[in-house]
Amino acid sequence: MTKILIVDDDAHIRELMSFFLQNEGFDIIEAVNGEEALALLADKLVELVILDIMMPLMDGWDLCKEIRKRDPHILLLMVTAKGESGHKVKGFQLGTDDYLAKPFDPVELVLRVKALLKRSRISSSKVIQLGEILLNLGTYKVVRGDEEQALPLKEFELLFKLASHPGQIFTREQLITQIWGMDYEGDDRTVDVHIKRLRQRFASDMKHFYIETARGLGYRLVVNAG
Repeated sequence: MTKILIVDDDAHIRELMSFFLQNEGFDIIEAVNGEEALALLADKLVELVILDIMMPLMDGWDLCKEIRKRDPHILLLMVTAKGESGHKVKGFQLGTDDYLAKPFDPVELVLRVKALLKRSRISSSKVIQLGEILLNLGTYKVVRGDEEQALPLKEFELLFKLASHPGQIFTREQLITQIWGMDYEGDDRTVDVHIKRLRQRFASDMKHFYIETARGLGYRLVVNAG
């Protein structure tokens, strides 16, 4: 059973989230602040953390940074009353996977949680299908039917990263770190150049997927239904 940690100093919010998520079959544990959350994470195997920003002792920003240091793979959903775009940018820069502003519809919360978990399971696969295209991480090839296409390494890795998390926004800084590495000395314009090349290569496949610019944030890959 998927274990989810809810971190919020408001008992009513925790109760509301727990009620709807438990009804969907999730195993829920709770913490009232960041310090308590870190103690639980050290002892429990948690797949996803839902965290508030404004909390005593350790706020959501610091908690997000600390979780990312300890475990780059755990899923983070930031929930806060502060819905301004600046807070969204900061959240994504710190490594959150999604963002939901209060007041929120509990049904939307459940859908966001399920979408994050689905993305995570897709990303663990070495083969991703985008319409008629297969991305094979084992061979680093793009396959269309009987045809194989080899992409430059960084282009393939960038496309596979975006396709592994459809709909998720990645900042340029995140992509630089994850694709080019922490020691890369170039600037984030490198990401823009590679995105432009991918868009040109797959211009005829936009009926299946496209790479969208999230203004002021970064990029995400969008899969077209059907």
